[in-house]
Amino acid sequence: MKKSLIALAVLAASGASFAQSSVTIYGIVDAYVGSNKTATGVAGQSISNTVLNSGGVDGSRWGFKGTEDLGGGLKANFVLEQGFSVDTGAGGQTTTNFGGTAATATFSRYAYVGFSGGFGEIKLGKTGTAYDDVENSANAVFNSGLSAQANTFRSSSQYTWNPSNSILYATPVFSGFSGEVSYALGENKNATTGESAGNVSAFNVKYAQGPVLVTLGYQTEKATGNANATKFTQLNGAYDFGVAKLQLAYGKVTQNLTPDTNEYQIGVTVPVSTALAVSANYANSKDDAIGTTAEVKRSGYGLGLAYTLSKRTYVYGGYRAETAKQDATPTTDTSLFAVGVHHVF
Repeated sequence: MKKSLIALAVLAASGASFAQSSVTIYGIVDAYVGSNKTATGVAGQSISNTVLNSGGVDGSRWGFKGTEDLGGGLKANFVLEQGFSVDTGAGGQTTTNFGGTAATATFSRYAYVGFSGGFGEIKLGKTGTAYDDVENSANAVFNSGLSAQANTFRSSSQYTWNPSNSILYATPVFSGFSGEVSYALGENKNATTGESAGNVSAFNVKYAQGPVLVTLGYQTEKATGNANATKFTQLNGAYDFGVAKLQLAYGKVTQNLTPDTNEYQIGVTVPVSTALAVSANYANSKDDAIGTTAEVKRSGYGLGLAYTLSKRTYVYGGYRAETAKQDATPTTDTSLFAVGVHHVF
């Protein structure tokens, strides 16, 4: 009888806990058919490929997210998210842990747990940096692979967006203002040489209210024992006029003994109807000359449209082209034409 009462008490407690918890399976499946072309400016060196690829707008992914109401406005949260390639079905992609070696991760995009409440939110694990959370906040052409910013901006491909061993704190929103700070532990100190461990630190400040959006993001990345940290800065702004949204971005990348990069983007997105949106942008990026290395100039433009079929599915298409120039080096021209489908579940 006593054991039965204990069992019933455990079941009752478990039921109460489950009633206040929720776990969701979610994901994005995004695939496109397209043609990409690369020409180096040298006779006979032009290559075109017809492709079916994954992730034209968003990288395909699936995951679990859950929350438990702990009372008093406090909640426990977790996210486990993995990317995959819908064109091949391959998953468990390789990810590089900052300061460590490449490893196949079960959840290579996100894996974190934390708390949220009136104080804001804390995340512990593998999560996006504070810089990453605002890095593309004003990227036109749907922040997709068809945006001129995708291939023109040096920062888009070089910063570490989801380092392991991260701690992130996000403030509540105060009259449209909010902010985040994050720090990723390198955990790679060399005891033999006494070198300091690497780290990734970042912060952002955001204002979003009415038609106005302004964000500032900053991130530094320092390898083991290396004082020459790489620094990424990006300022974004957008204003929604109703008939069109103006989107602007300015970025800078700096590192000792490496050329500084200055980059900017200007774009516009027009809601033609409740279902159809058209967007275009121009991006420019320049690596300064340093030592015997000549400056590098990159510029490009993108044009895209998206047509909504339902709350979870839309089709998209567009064209992107860019040019890279450097003295005494053949000019490189690249382009992408793509048509795809984006589904959320």
